[in-house]
Amino acid sequence: KYRSTIMLKKFLFYFFFMMVIFDCLAQNKKLLISPLRGFDNFYVYTTYQNVGNVLYPSNSMYLITKDGVVMFDTPWDTTQFQPLLDSIKIKHNKKVIMCISTHHHDDRTIGLEFLREKGIKTFSSKLTLELCKKYNEKQAQYVFNNDTIFNVGGYKFEVYYPGEGHSKDNIVIWFPKQKLLYGGCFIKSTEANNLGNMDEVNVEKWKISALNLLEKYPNPEMIIPGHFIWNKKALKHTIKLLKKYGNNK
Repeated sequence: KYRSTIMLKKFLFYFFFMMVIFDCLAQNKKLLISPLRGFDNFYVYTTYQNVGNVLYPSNSMYLITKDGVVMFDTPWDTTQFQPLLDSIKIKHNKKVIMCISTHHHDDRTIGLEFLREKGIKTFSSKLTLELCKKYNEKQAQYVFNNDTIFNVGGYKFEVYYPGEGHSKDNIVIWFPKQKLLYGGCFIKSTEANNLGNMDEVNVEKWKISALNLLEKYPNPEMIIPGHFIWNKKALKHTIKLLKKYGNNK
């Protein structure tokens, strides 16, 4: 009986291991759409780019409303623009009506021109637009100058600029009813052990901005970072990284 139990455990282990492998192969590390558990109508979609010979994931999100689908940031992989729209149409029988980019880097903006050509309204902050022009990146059609509240298809969400961080223009998006924070690259995943791309980073300013964000939204039920896994601990983890990095300078 003991040996049978051991054999069964081994079988189950290898079975689930192979299921994971087959799932990864099926996805082919192109486009992964994950329903956000506990948050009806919210989906995280992940695309990938080769960074240093490693496939690096980029998280974005979309929301299903009665008026259509709202995207937050665009796919990083240019081959996945149309597949994402097709998948949304097949899964939800709705069209994407708007997209908001959270800062000027191409993992957030590279699909803006494609979406605009599809008749989808694209938005960014005025500062993001200025930086997109400066760095010759894709640009949104519409801009907002200040923190702005959107009401779309029965959902309310706020765009908030906490201050300079991962980039000079990074904004976050807060859903007050759901207590859901979409942080983009301003927030580091709890998997991260460093601050990532440091091209625009002033650590002290980012730390102040992160503390501003924690004060404004102190108890989120979930936080979506720009890369890797999501959970509600990511902002506090980001602050720890910023304090650690600052102390090591």
